[in-house]
Amino acid sequence: MNLLIRGGTVLDGTGSEGVRADVLVTGDRVTAIGTGLDAPAGTRTVDADGLLVTPGFIDPHTHSDVVPFMSEPQPFKLLQGVTTEVVGNCGNSAAPLVDDRAVELHRPISSTAAAGVDAVWNGPRGFGEYLDAVQAHGPTTHVASLVGHHTLRISANGMAERLEPGALDRMVELADRAFAEGAFGFSTGLIYAPGVYADTDEVAALAAVAARWGRPYATHMRDEGDGLTASLAETLEVARRTGVRVQVSHCKAAGRANHGRSAELLATLHEARGRGVEVLGDAYPYTTGESFLTALLPAAAQIGGREALVERLSTPEGRRALAERGAAGGPGSGSWSQTSPDGVHVSMHRDTATLGRSLAELTATGGDAWDTLCDLIVADPAAMMVYRLMAEDDVRAILADPLIAIGSDNSVPVGHAHQRGWGCFPTVLGRYVRELGVLTWPEAVRKMTSLPARALGLPGRGYLAPGAVADLAVIDPATVGHDGTVQQPWLRPTGVRWTVLAGVPVVVDGEFTGERAGRVLRAGRAE
Repeated sequence: MNLLIRGGTVLDGTGSEGVRADVLVTGDRVTAIGTGLDAPAGTRTVDADGLLVTPGFIDPHTHSDVVPFMSEPQPFKLLQGVTTEVVGNCGNSAAPLVDDRAVELHRPISSTAAAGVDAVWNGPRGFGEYLDAVQAHGPTTHVASLVGHHTLRISANGMAERLEPGALDRMVELADRAFAEGAFGFSTGLIYAPGVYADTDEVAALAAVAARWGRPYATHMRDEGDGLTASLAETLEVARRTGVRVQVSHCKAAGRANHGRSAELLATLHEARGRGVEVLGDAYPYTTGESFLTALLPAAAQIGGREALVERLSTPEGRRALAERGAAGGPGSGSWSQTSPDGVHVSMHRDTATLGRSLAELTATGGDAWDTLCDLIVADPAAMMVYRLMAEDDVRAILADPLIAIGSDNSVPVGHAHQRGWGCFPTVLGRYVRELGVLTWPEAVRKMTSLPARALGLPGRGYLAPGAVADLAVIDPATVGHDGTVQQPWLRPTGVRWTVLAGVPVVVDGEFTGERAGRVLRAGRAE
């Protein structure tokens, strides 16, 4: 199929000013950009007068790993102009899981139950097998995957705190195989179990494998709040030792005591680049985040897996010990002190009556919010929350920095998941470009296209030029935006008129066509 997008303002993804031009697509490639282009007979024409024509947006930080297995196609990213999602972030990839024990231990940090896909694939799988299964089920966006530290560690060492003899060698072997099978990089989630149990040497040993393959290291650092300075130092030390490219995930200064520290974060990244470290980052446009309720607990709560976690939280003594560890602070102490009960809202839980409600609301008069938290986790160890963490001034400073791409950090699009899943990219364009002027249109588009493509190594994507893959978005700059809230996160965004995947229109005049036209991308191969 051929497509001619006529008369729009083309923002090519490089940060250059827009130019009024036509864009001709032949098959799955852009073949010409210019004025007054002629098109072969039968070409579909789109009138883009007054609209922006951009490369399809690339979301470098998602947790959509199991979304392709959902029974119905999920257009929540296509309706934002996103054409490629990078999964396997925060150390939590869907593969490799080498045996039934690894699958069972991985379950509490997986979104398969929330997405309703537990029955689709419940057994062991290698990394390449996972990618094959995604393609077989039909993704709605293009999908590229990192390989996660949690998943490697669970496969090699279970949920134990200390590494067994030979476990690190096994992790290195599994990582190497994943890169051979198409993983785009290595990720960690050093605030969560079991990743929090790793020392810097363990992380560096795995990052070195990524470096040998020329793939990046994406990290949810060990601490984004009180321990921000030390966590940045550790991240850059891994880069120094191995030469790996680094992507700092969802950059922030978390917790009330750390509001205002975005300047330190950004200065550290720029100073490191001045010393030759290839480091970039990503961020989302909200003062709230989303995570497992267990992230509020000290990491020690999860040693031994789900049954051990529930057992600890089922006794007054176990709860008190964890509360004391959390109050002590430091790495592994959890995020309880970074927020407040009225700032924690349940986003996914087996008890649907809790959804959208805060811990403060759910705590009975005269009760204790810590006990409410523990009760919620005992009832559903994989429960998730939306919680208040950041200051608006820090969000604006981070979004404005030229090293920072836009990444949604979405979970599966069910329940009361964070509104960033349904509206991250339109929120940046509507609020932070059109309304607040924090970014210009060309710079915002660069942060959504060529910058993440460069960070992840996605050839042929992230820019508009002849020969590029025909992933495109057509945006109305006057109406693009999102009105989602904690209570109604699923509201549809506005202003995304067309989304095109490799030449196939999948959003037409603002409506999803229903087609699963995504492709699984594998590093080292042209897709």
